[in-house]
Amino acid sequence: MTVFIIRRTLQAVIVLLVMSAIVFLGVFAIGDPVAILISPDATQADIDAAIRNLGLDKPIWEQYLVFLGNALQGNLGDSFVYNEPAIRLILQRMPATLELAVVAVLLSIFVGIPLGMWAGLRPSGVAGKSIMVGSIFGFSLPNFWQGIMLILLFAVILGWLPAFGRGDTAEFLGIRSSLWTLDGWAHIILPAINLALFNTSLVIRLTRASVREVIGLDYVKFARAKGLSRRRVVGVHVMKNIMIPLVTVIGLELASLIAFAVVTETVFAWPGMGKLIIDSIFVLDRPVIVAYMMIIVLMFIAINLIVDILYSVFDPRVRLSDMKR
Repeated sequence: MTVFIIRRTLQAVIVLLVMSAIVFLGVFAIGDPVAILISPDATQADIDAAIRNLGLDKPIWEQYLVFLGNALQGNLGDSFVYNEPAIRLILQRMPATLELAVVAVLLSIFVGIPLGMWAGLRPSGVAGKSIMVGSIFGFSLPNFWQGIMLILLFAVILGWLPAFGRGDTAEFLGIRSSLWTLDGWAHIILPAINLALFNTSLVIRLTRASVREVIGLDYVKFARAKGLSRRRVVGVHVMKNIMIPLVTVIGLELASLIAFAVVTETVFAWPGMGKLIIDSIFVLDRPVIVAYMMIIVLMFIAINLIVDILYSVFDPRVRLSDMKR
């Protein structure tokens, strides 16, 4: 396991270097931030001074080397717009995005897996078919339209839940979060449901397919032949063996929800990283864009590593195959 973690860490360093170069060059190529940030009435002297102050007067390769040197010291640059460290801006918004993503993933797990199990164990029943039809809507309906309909129904027509904002926050165990307050939960329910709908549909369909594949295998038939109860057969023999593909999908979807919750955060005015990155793209705030992408890459790498470790928990054959390498 130690060798595996070391190897994955080295791979992560390589991926980070490659991604940093791609992102840095990509952001450099899409436009000139000075043309957006500086007043149209500015003189050429003012423009030249702004370019020097932002460090844009150096060649692209030199700017990249400066960025790498600063990144090794934990400095991903200062925002052109806010004039403060980009990493600080992102970390200030990260708790809101993490709250939203974690609640959405938990919803998809606690709703998607039971419904998928039901549809897989009773594929011909009315309930099983209805679950699969309902999952199609989660895939098909646009995310922003789902959000608007949720606001219209639960906030405007019924008036049960607030439509915008994060709600009150409180501190517990040294962590400040809106999840510690009732007002925070009232504000997070609608955006979390909106963010979870697609993922829930995916979990339902994957769970059903895995159950249908596993239920006919020999070890399940043998467990039944031994006289084990249906609950034990399903809860132990079936459930454990369908978890590997589910862990993969849920892990990757958690990273995706954190990285790409932009639409939901925009619709519900949720003050997370997604809204910050959209605002930064509009003004070509390069340090914030690059810092955001680097943090997202780190999250994907970390979550993938956790998923691989969980593989070894659910399937010992993963440990054995890794040791043979």
